[in-house]
Amino acid sequence: MTAWLLDTGPLVAFFDRSDADHEWAKQQWAQAPVPMLTCEAVLAEAAYLLQEHAGLPNEKILALFERKIITVPFRLEEHADPVTHLLEKYHDQEMQLADACLVRMSELKRDCRVFTLDRQEFQVYRRFERQLIPLVVPE
Repeated sequence: MTAWLLDTGPLVAFFDRSDADHEWAKQQWAQAPVPMLTCEAVLAEAAYLLQEHAGLPNEKILALFERKIITVPFRLEEHADPVTHLLEKYHDQEMQLADACLVRMSELKRDCRVFTLDRQEFQVYRRFERQLIPLVVPE
């Protein structure tokens, strides 16, 4: 089964009804394989955005763990060197920590797609230096 690596955008859009991509995100969540995999950097970004910009409580994200819809198998401590390499490589693109973690996760879980709203960024990033990263993005 192809795993989906969850980025911040679709997580925020799923909960925030005022988000321009809310309906698209809901449709994708309905057909996504579970559990979706993510990293703590994505969760921190999403928690901040949902609370500060949408006024939504962080408990909504935590409920996804309880329902086994998302999981965080990635430990940054174990992958600090390759993540640092990615951040340095894409410094001119202003790559964020969450994106670097997702790129690294795509190297670890080869049969995957990154579920993101950031088509432009993820079309530039490469896993294993040269490979395109499969995406689930709005058209």
